[in-house]
Amino acid sequence: MKLKRLKKIFFSTLYLSAFTFGGGYVIVTLMKKKFVDDYGWIDEKEMLDLVAIAQSSPGAIAVNGAIVVGYKLAGFAGVIVSIIATILPPFVIISVISYFYVAFQSNIFVKLMLEGMQAGVGAVIASVVYDMAVGIVKEKNRISLVIMALAFIATYCFNVNVMYVVISCALFGTVQALYQRKRGIL
Repeated sequence: MKLKRLKKIFFSTLYLSAFTFGGGYVIVTLMKKKFVDDYGWIDEKEMLDLVAIAQSSPGAIAVNGAIVVGYKLAGFAGVIVSIIATILPPFVIISVISYFYVAFQSNIFVKLMLEGMQAGVGAVIASVVYDMAVGIVKEKNRISLVIMALAFIATYCFNVNVMYVVISCALFGTVQALYQRKRGIL
């Protein structure tokens, strides 16, 4: 059973990594679709928590996401399998591209294809933001709504570095969790 799940994690993550363009936020949406919607291995709230952990950890969000999802689904073996599957496709693709860089650099078709992909990536990132916001709004937790609004205002209106917003939210979440534990809510 565990070997079958590891195999499924490997090929799912490999597929997602191989056909995801635009960075980690795109792969997060696809991981949610695969592991929450298709397989039902993780519930939506837990996936949001895993994404929050992946985002707030140093490093590439795609790899961090694979680590936390792999660990949740199959422990340490899941981490190893998901990391290898996530890193393998970009490694191969970038190795090939770097070898042929001079030919790709001036090719108008490659340039136009990349510009078209940028538009698609923007739409996928907007979808991620929408899905995450809907999850927070559905919870009807006023504190989460205020945090979401303040984080947006800080980054969009005042150009506050995202790192400071993430650290502030992590600290606030920690204080909130400690307070709730002390009151016996957690």
